[in-house]
Amino acid sequence: MTETTRAAHSGLLEQLGVEIDPELLVLALTHRSWAYEQGGVPHNERLEFLGDSILGQAITIELYRRHPDSPEGELAKRRAGVVSTVALAEVARTIGLGQHIRLGRGEAASGGADKASILADTMEAVFGAAFLSAGHAAAAQLVLRLVGPLLDDPGRTGAALDPKTALQEVAAARGLGAPSYELSATGPDHARTFTAAVLIDGEAVASGTGTSKKVAEMAAALAAHELLTTAPGAPR
Repeated sequence: MTETTRAAHSGLLEQLGVEIDPELLVLALTHRSWAYEQGGVPHNERLEFLGDSILGQAITIELYRRHPDSPEGELAKRRAGVVSTVALAEVARTIGLGQHIRLGRGEAASGGADKASILADTMEAVFGAAFLSAGHAAAAQLVLRLVGPLLDDPGRTGAALDPKTALQEVAAARGLGAPSYELSATGPDHARTFTAAVLIDGEAVASGTGTSKKVAEMAAALAAHELLTTAPGAPR
């Protein structure tokens, strides 16, 4: 089982750079929808609870060290942006986490592998598994290696915290029209997946998905914000 698990997740383990116990890794990647279909086997929510604490502590300490003159309110705002669902989901996508998550059939069919909430929760569970496998220092280093880069970009941190406002501000600064959103939904009522397209001057510039209209719009706004701030020649 150990070698099989390592082989199945070798790419992910290489991205993480931390030796994680195979059974804990599998648990971290097990969504409750999969566990329910398997008769109620353990899932990753306890590890998620642990990982959330590891994440928050590592980011808090790093912010305290990096910004010795910043007041509490500014530090709290920066931390909130970095540990937000949208920001963590973005980090998870950069390491291809979604393809490794064990999802129930319905959740998988509705695009669960790319839902911001599932990606963010699983990312936290992985941090928890890293803590139990390799210790506090290794887990904190993993957090800073993956999430730390967002601390270097205050504008992006703010965008992750409130992407719709951030997008509206950058659109106004560029003399563009106010962003608007078009929503669609798929899946049964109890497991809807929402897709939001953000339009600027009547043109769709980005899209995002989520388990709620709000999360989908936030994901779309963050993608559009990145496009406008990193690509000067982006569509108008």
